Amino acid sequence: MGHTVRRVHLATFRCYATLQDFLPATRFRGAFEYPFDGHPSVKDALEAIGVPHPEVDLVLVNGAPVAFTHPLQAGDRVSAYPRFHAVDVGDISLVRPAPIPEPRFLLDTHLGRLAAYVRLAGFDATYGRDWDDETLAETSRRERRILLTRDVALLKRSVIDHGYYLRHTDPRRQLAEVVERYDLAAAACPFTRCLRCNGEIEPVSKATVLDRLPPRTREHYHEFWRCPRCARVYWKGSHFEWMRRLLAGVI
Repeated sequence: MGHTVRRVHLATFRCYATLQDFLPATRFRGAFEYPFDGHPSVKDALEAIGVPHPEVDLVLVNGAPVAFTHPLQAGDRVSAYPRFHAVDVGDISLVRPAPIPEPRFLLDTHLGRLAAYVRLAGFDATYGRDWDDETLAETSRRERRILLTRDVALLKRSVIDHGYYLRHTDPRRQLAEVVERYDLAAAACPFTRCLRCNGEIEPVSKATVLDRLPPRTREHYHEFWRCPRCARVYWKGSHFEWMRRLLAGVI
């Protein structure tokens, strides 16, 4: 019996700036050849190389902007770019999803501390503590939330439009990453969300929460806030200055 010989083609890829974080050392910086057969989409080729599509803001093939669905051809020169704060690609990009009007986040398992820090800065942050990848991906799509994760494979799920791979493991440095990546400094509204459940806290009178306060707090503090969702009470205690310093170092 005869055998069908599949012809292997070559395209040249170059990934810029932070997209290089996903490449093996042999492909770091500079251009490299990518072998393929058939006509895979640019998105599939990039993710086969290791780059999750939510990290990509612009793709050029032979110098022209293309969509993720663009079929790869032999000899193509592909350039992939992340989001740049200093450069606005405007209508050039055919891969950038429609922006989310207000930053809303969904955090993967093991990112509970970061979820609290994002809420501390005043941003809507849902935490998927016990959710599997399918639930996280579908929730990100349905609620139009930016998925924050350390799982590259999760970011490659096709239903995810908005997502970011956290490079650091320390929650404080992760918060700084998120603030820089999404240019959040001016939009921050610290101490307005519940760290436990993400609800927006409201000022309440001392008399309203008196029965829930420790004796020392009753004596020394007079301003209080309460979460209408979970009823947790907040005041500017000794922990407040520590949290204020944490945010000041980031925002």
